[in-house]
Amino acid sequence: MQTLKVITLGALLIAAQINSVMAQTPEEKGLEIAIAADQRDSGWKHQTSDMEMILRNRAGKESTRKITNRQLEVQGDGDKTLALFHEPRDVKGTAMLTFSHGLEPDDQWLYLPSIKRVKRISSKNKSGPFMGSEFAFEDLSSQEIEKYKYKLLKEESCGEYECYVIERIPQYANSGYTKQISWIDKAEYRNIKVEYYDRKDALLKTLELSGYKEYPGSYWRADQFEMTNHQTGKSTTLLWKNYDFETGLDENNFNQNALKRLR
Repeated sequence: MQTLKVITLGALLIAAQINSVMAQTPEEKGLEIAIAADQRDSGWKHQTSDMEMILRNRAGKESTRKITNRQLEVQGDGDKTLALFHEPRDVKGTAMLTFSHGLEPDDQWLYLPSIKRVKRISSKNKSGPFMGSEFAFEDLSSQEIEKYKYKLLKEESCGEYECYVIERIPQYANSGYTKQISWIDKAEYRNIKVEYYDRKDALLKTLELSGYKEYPGSYWRADQFEMTNHQTGKSTTLLWKNYDFETGLDENNFNQNALKRLR
């Protein structure tokens, strides 16, 4: 009888867990997955990386830009990012500083070496292209949880991964998108693919991420971002390398004066 009692209690516990999961709405499950993904990528504090940006027009003609990125993780707010352009010659020395936030407008400044001035980027320009690429300014700011409403649409295979398919609805002002559909792998909660829908709710762009590597601290980073614009036929590839999480960067490296000192 004791064995039967234990089995019965075990069955009840399993049933309760199943009912609890089943009771979740798609919105609750979507938010839960988004929070889990955010927590998996928290705690790195600061990092640097080098990036090659390849712009491709409809005819396939390419132009290349080389950029150094610095990031500072901010607890309780969005991250701070500083991007410095090295090539080509006409943009060398150009630098962009971004303070990401939740529902508040992001703060962004651009340093233009030709006039040796720092210009503030309007918060209404989120949907504008970043340095002529297929990435918008909002695509490259940190993706704070509160920026979106979430909904789990389905679960399915995505290449070599098993993925959650999540709908994200922007909650911040001046977004260029009505929604984003994101494929997140179940094992490590990494973005594998993101679809972006324009203000007419038509598919605008698709971002595919590949070449993931795990760095000390169990932080995963993709070596390649491929953004394809379905409406223009243009595309942009970002090739990442030289990730460093032991940089010693601090707040002093992320202000408007720092933009002018970069080399």
